[in-house]
Amino acid sequence: MKLNQWTMGLASAGVVSLASAVQAEEAQNQVMTALSSTTLSGFVDTSMIWKPGSGNGALPGRAFDGVGRVDGFNVHQINLTVEKPLDEGTWSAGYKAELTFGPDGAMYDASGQHIKQAYVALRAPLGNGLDFKVGAFDTIIGYEAFNSVANPNFSRSFGWQLEPTQHTGVLASYQVTDWLGIAGGVANTWHPGLYVGTNVRGESIKTYLGSVTITAPESSGFLAGGALYAGIVDGWAGSGHIDTTSYYVGGSLPTPIEGLSVGLAFDYVENFAGNVWGTGPENENWAWSLAGYVSFQASEKLKLNGRLDYLKGSDGTFYNSVEDGGSLGQDRQNELFAATFTVDYKLWENVVTRVEVRWDHVMTDDNVYDRTGGFYEGEDYYFIDGEEDAVTLALNVIYKF
Repeated sequence: MKLNQWTMGLASAGVVSLASAVQAEEAQNQVMTALSSTTLSGFVDTSMIWKPGSGNGALPGRAFDGVGRVDGFNVHQINLTVEKPLDEGTWSAGYKAELTFGPDGAMYDASGQHIKQAYVALRAPLGNGLDFKVGAFDTIIGYEAFNSVANPNFSRSFGWQLEPTQHTGVLASYQVTDWLGIAGGVANTWHPGLYVGTNVRGESIKTYLGSVTITAPESSGFLAGGALYAGIVDGWAGSGHIDTTSYYVGGSLPTPIEGLSVGLAFDYVENFAGNVWGTGPENENWAWSLAGYVSFQASEKLKLNGRLDYLKGSDGTFYNSVEDGGSLGQDRQNELFAATFTVDYKLWENVVTRVEVRWDHVMTDDNVYDRTGGFYEGEDYYFIDGEEDAVTLALNVIYKF
């Protein structure tokens, strides 16, 4: 062991013993070795959103760009991630700590702990290698992510809001072959939160997760790299601890046209609570959505992304409808359609700059009572400021490091 001159000086002066100096130096080297493979990353997410016309009373189905965000400037999220990924060793270990701050983070985790992910990663040398995440991790289903920087569009789809976001538990994943991967796990709840209370910590009260991924091999020609994904999450959601089941099927495929790829996402959820809510009795709440994606890398700096989005659900998924001015229509339905077009152009290094236009259309033909308390009477009035259509324009600027 080679000691530095300062440590040798302290040892020769009798301030520290040579044995303790050696142990301290070894411990320091171990720490430095661990830190050498640790990465620090993150981003700052901001936007400017404009909705032409007067009134911004309700924009159902919008996650982080709706009421309270339009016609103004926004700071969405400050993200900090410290991570040591798994290496190629047979008994590999690592971790990930991802923190989120800002208005979007507060909506994600109302407990104010600012923790998006915090897990220990482990690999056991079983077969091709069995990987584990122990702690809090992102949900295993969905085409889009909570972090908008990871998505093709700035705004979230309707389907994203039907999905869980975070789980606290254990997740195991295994790559069976080059083209087949599977995952399964158990968590406390369907909804996010590190602490969920003792009333949902019983032996049989847990949430179960499972997924299958099929990836086209290199021998598939232009389809190489395309993926088909299916997943399910079943467990307890919301303060009412409603048994909720989410089903997801999605995938993305390249095309023979260079730079052009397409994607599809289907979500179905029943007995749901949390991000969305229903007015019907238990076992009667449901919603499903279908979204189609197209992405074209026009040049090194320019990327064009489009999305068509449809949702249908039991009354109360995103708004409450009433019939003839009467009581809430338990047999009514929510029906929405949206088209989104995003231009992503790289002007500065490490900066995402994208302009987006989105059109939302209400397909419900009943009188509508929205969640903000407004009531519009007659078939010609709808809950988006008394109109059946809404258009928003957004400029999203994100710095990544």
